[in-house]
Amino acid sequence: MQTARREPMSETREFAWQRLHEFCVEVFRRLEVPEADARLAADVLSAADRRGVDSHGVARLRTYVDLLSVGRINPRPTVRIVRETASTATVDGDNGLGLVVGPKANQIAMDKAQQVGTGWVAVCHTNHFGIGGYYVLKAIERDMIGWSMTNTTRAVAPFGGAERMLGTNPLAVGVPAGEEPPIVLDMSTCTVPYGKIEMAVRRGESIPLGWAIDEEGRPTTDPSAMIHGGALLPLGSDPEGSGHKGYGLAVAVDVLSAVLSGANWGPFAPPFALRQADPPRKVGKGIGHFFGAMRVDAFRDLDEFKSHVDDFVRTLRATRPASGFEAVLVPGDPEHRAERERAAHGVPLLPAVIDDLHEISRQTGVPLG
Repeated sequence: MQTARREPMSETREFAWQRLHEFCVEVFRRLEVPEADARLAADVLSAADRRGVDSHGVARLRTYVDLLSVGRINPRPTVRIVRETASTATVDGDNGLGLVVGPKANQIAMDKAQQVGTGWVAVCHTNHFGIGGYYVLKAIERDMIGWSMTNTTRAVAPFGGAERMLGTNPLAVGVPAGEEPPIVLDMSTCTVPYGKIEMAVRRGESIPLGWAIDEEGRPTTDPSAMIHGGALLPLGSDPEGSGHKGYGLAVAVDVLSAVLSGANWGPFAPPFALRQADPPRKVGKGIGHFFGAMRVDAFRDLDEFKSHVDDFVRTLRATRPASGFEAVLVPGDPEHRAERERAAHGVPLLPAVIDDLHEISRQTGVPLG
């Protein structure tokens, strides 16, 4: 891992995360989302902004507003368990905000783990759930190992393919530590998430080779070429980079999130933006998520485990860095560093994102401040 790069300050303006959080709460409330659910949804977006995952914080608010405004998302869902055992459940999200359905389903997984040692929940009939890291951090707070994953709108070509068939299909795993920050893996199964393509367009920048192909299946450095008919590439991108491994991970996430829950899988997952075309047919309900929680003390002594995680983390960080790297990082280190910086200095937002927020403010009557 390389150290996370902050956006050039000349291109950004910084906002206190609390200010952005309250703005999101009030926007969701104006769109008929109940107070408690509005705060839950804002919590998930705020987690992304605070942790430096800029593509999944308030930069996504425009899309949620659009979908709620035209009735594509149910602002008041009845989230219910439709199948259940002591350690598992299948949840129907009633087409609610994934930012609301996801936390509620994750809570069910953690409560089951508290009772019987592990808990696993598959979710259908839901929508985009924000960053996967939010959910595993909640498990870490309860001294559990957390798992979260979701399928998403088709944007990624299968290994060897030239058209979109899979989503970015992110997965996250969180591990509690003792004195060290927790280990938090939060990654897409493609080379980069779609949000990074959008951010490159907003900045007017090119993208590296290996991120995407154009509509003819040719490698491209133009983010617009990916958006307009192209596709993202699976993690590894090509035969030399073992792109088949990222493809395989994406398929596994789709099976656990969508096929297992009864959601739409693969190319049939519904779009997360009004401008995106609907899939050719439905094979299930909405998109799907999958959550897991494992109580550490169901496996071994909790304090001993945390002590060993600390030792593991410190050993990895002590690795001699390769040429071009300042240090070896552990999954979650860049986000932990971003949290410290943004708590002190605020969340940097690009001008295009600020423009979106001002438009949302005009549309809803909620002052940005």
